[in-house]
Amino acid sequence: MPELPEVETIKKQLQNKIIGKKIKLVEIKSPRFINLPINDFKKIVEKTTVIGISRRAKILIINLSNNWSLIIHLKLTGQLIYKENQSKIDKHTHLIFHFTDGSQLLYNDLRQFGYLKLIESKKISEFLIEENFGPEPLEKDFTLEKFKKLLVKKSRQKIKPLLMDQTFLAGIGNVYAQEICFYAKILPYRKVSTLSEREIKKIYDGIRRILTSAIAHRGSSVDTYLDIYGLKGEYIPFLKVYGRENQPCLNCKTKIKTISLAGRGTCFCPSCQK
Repeated sequence: MPELPEVETIKKQLQNKIIGKKIKLVEIKSPRFINLPINDFKKIVEKTTVIGISRRAKILIINLSNNWSLIIHLKLTGQLIYKENQSKIDKHTHLIFHFTDGSQLLYNDLRQFGYLKLIESKKISEFLIEENFGPEPLEKDFTLEKFKKLLVKKSRQKIKPLLMDQTFLAGIGNVYAQEICFYAKILPYRKVSTLSEREIKKIYDGIRRILTSAIAHRGSSVDTYLDIYGLKGEYIPFLKVYGRENQPCLNCKTKIKTISLAGRGTCFCPSCQK
């Protein structure tokens, strides 16, 4: 599933490409992805202009000029692909936004778990409150002290699944949770109550450093993720443990192990991580 770095990459790229563009037409090939009847969806979206794009957790928010907003969650395999001109559409393209200048924005989804919801812009805050997202880990107000206070309330939980809990922190998923634990030299199944002050700081630093670096490299294409230009993210060479089961640790050469935590495969180094 695209995580914070991937969705942030898409957000920034879309800001550069479609803000100020007028939507001429929406083709809806698969109505199951939208939350309104086709005609209602088209009536609201068509003839409007994109005036802003933001991100909350793993969700994209596209604000339209008529006081409606499009909420997009890519889930497991969703993609937003931008085309300067009309091009061949594949079988996994489910919606196409045609702009008046001839460019297009395609929504692709291989496994069809994603969604596009139209919500009145004034109701966005209410929608996000209902989602109950935790803090954004790259915001300036997400300090080490704030992180410590959050951990106090979760002392019995295991650190790696906790990092993935969207009500605890927004945007971190399976890939980066594993990498953060490795960076901090913490076993992913350690309970919060066992962490020292130094280890907590190391986890905090890992969150900030790894997510920032992943954004700089346009994310990690570990599955079907592509940026809006159809290009893979370039962070994979920097991954230390994710997807490296039975391969030698890049630090100590010990074989990387995999366990299941909260139903998710989790790689770690049994030597470097304690």
